[in-house]
Amino acid sequence: MIARLLRTRPKPAEPAPPRAMRLEVAGRAVTLSVVENARARRMTLRIGAGGRRIGVTVPPGTDPRAVERFVARHHGWLEERLARLPDRPQVRPGVKIPLRGVPHLVVHEPERRGAAVAETRDGVAVLAVGGDRRHLPRRIADLLKRAAKADIERLVAGHAATVGRRVRAIRYRDTSSRWGSCTADGTLSFSWRIMMAPPVVIDYLVAHEVAHLEEMNHGPRFWALCRTLCPRTDEAKAWLKRNGDALQAIAFD
Repeated sequence: MIARLLRTRPKPAEPAPPRAMRLEVAGRAVTLSVVENARARRMTLRIGAGGRRIGVTVPPGTDPRAVERFVARHHGWLEERLARLPDRPQVRPGVKIPLRGVPHLVVHEPERRGAAVAETRDGVAVLAVGGDRRHLPRRIADLLKRAAKADIERLVAGHAATVGRRVRAIRYRDTSSRWGSCTADGTLSFSWRIMMAPPVVIDYLVAHEVAHLEEMNHGPRFWALCRTLCPRTDEAKAWLKRNGDALQAIAFD
């Protein structure tokens, strides 16, 4: 299957998002992402996203069979590392899920109909979810997607106007390998999970991807532009590095 991933991956001018497949390791369902990197000199393996993802970075043109052997050699190491991780936190009544950085208590009200709603009750931030208990995680995920569409489209419009660039399209996904991406044709993609982060982090992510419309790299000019669009870039970047895996680990399935 890894061979198929590398054989079928297109070769665009700009780096493409990693191709992914599902594996089971140490009793966990995880995503294995294989991505070629022009700067890579050897294959590397990384566990990320709270154990949701295993990333393999390979030099361009790496034989898919070599990748298969590399992953097989490290299977025991993967099992050991994943077995140490705590179980993925499940979205259920009584837990707290952050929305725009504010923890919200999940409340299930079976008699209530309609989508999940964020509200405040006696000073407590609440996510009220009605209907069948089985649909509760999906309905909270849908709430985050609606919030992403509302906030991110507004932020994109503002930052794109600042740099004088046109955005072709905005897409929202549940990506385990990256928080956002920008293609050469001006398509921006974002993980809707970013809506669990504080507003400054959301703004940073949007500024980061919009800056790629001008600079398709991570050089000094890119970071200067990113900091112009979002003056708190360094603070937000550090927050995402510290807390990003925890947000990726929350199980909405």
